[in-house]
Amino acid sequence: MKRTLYESDHSDFREAFRAFVEKEIVPYQESWDSDGIVPRALFTTAGKSGFLGIDIPEEHGGGGVKDFRFNAVISEELMRAGAAAAGLGLTLHNDICLPYFLAYCNDEQAARWLPGIASGELITAIAMTEPGIGSDLASMSTTAIRDGDHYVVNGAKTFITNGVNADLVITAVKTDPSQKHKGMSLLVLERGMEGFERGRNLDKLGQHAQDTAELSFTDVKVPVENLLGTEEGQGFTQLVSNLPQERLSIAVAAVAAARTALNHTLDYVKERKAFGKPVGSFQNSKFVLAEIDTEIDIAEHYTDDCVRALNAGELTAVDASKAKYWCTELQGRVVDRCLQLHGGYGYMNEYPIAKAYADARITRIYGGTTEIMKEVIGRGLGL
Repeated sequence: MKRTLYESDHSDFREAFRAFVEKEIVPYQESWDSDGIVPRALFTTAGKSGFLGIDIPEEHGGGGVKDFRFNAVISEELMRAGAAAAGLGLTLHNDICLPYFLAYCNDEQAARWLPGIASGELITAIAMTEPGIGSDLASMSTTAIRDGDHYVVNGAKTFITNGVNADLVITAVKTDPSQKHKGMSLLVLERGMEGFERGRNLDKLGQHAQDTAELSFTDVKVPVENLLGTEEGQGFTQLVSNLPQERLSIAVAAVAAARTALNHTLDYVKERKAFGKPVGSFQNSKFVLAEIDTEIDIAEHYTDDCVRALNAGELTAVDASKAKYWCTELQGRVVDRCLQLHGGYGYMNEYPIAKAYADARITRIYGGTTEIMKEVIGRGLGL
């Protein structure tokens, strides 16, 4: 079924970003996988090309266009190129971190941070998860105790995307440890602050080019001016309000990754022969691929509607959770079934489907696990 989400401006943007990916990302993916990180220059090159901070106001160096369809194009093209790991830092920067700065920065903060975010000179990350607590953010133990014109931050975070490269880390802290949700605030910690240390770049199952780090804070003095929002205690509300876009971003990428896996597999089964016939000519292959194609079509149209709802300011937490849950589970099913159709070759890293299989597993976990998504949906049903 024909998609109607995009207009001519998005098609032109897609063409430009596809050329950027082919030139600046595709040739280097293997070396970045080995390094476990992308170079900082990727962000500044993307910034110069107009692919960062699309919705940052023009006076702060951005594109001044608030339209998540451009973000979706970026995700789709990264997945099309098999650049899930190399591109995750860019989408985290644009889709997940930037909304906090746009929504909660005062004029001074906006002038201080937004130009660098748009140019790629200030790489962003968000630090919520702590060792041992998973999705239970209210149980976090990282504290920020005010001492005059500073907060003193102590604690640790883990599984932080862009954790090594980041210059600005939106950090969830307890400014009032006696409270649970009401005691949470968001502070921006900056590269170079004394006591702010980065641990090892974590060795992961997939997404090897994405730097994922442990962070530790020992008596880090953070200026009060780095608090996001007008007062303490707003952190949980701020996080909740931005989660729908985060989860939609993950869903869009998941569907695009599934589509890419299908396309690779269609090419493979048309060429690969077994028992003297193309693998794709067998009834089982046809049925499996027909099922996959149908499910991807349906998921694409649901996420397209979610993008429209987000642009209209109407995307609910429940609908975003449905998108995230369904699309990431779909991605997992698709890459698994496509790998099976590759036979033994699908297990070889030289084939794109093997990398897609490893990269896909985390999407059902980060941004809120499938189980958490179902909990949100269930509550929406009044249960």
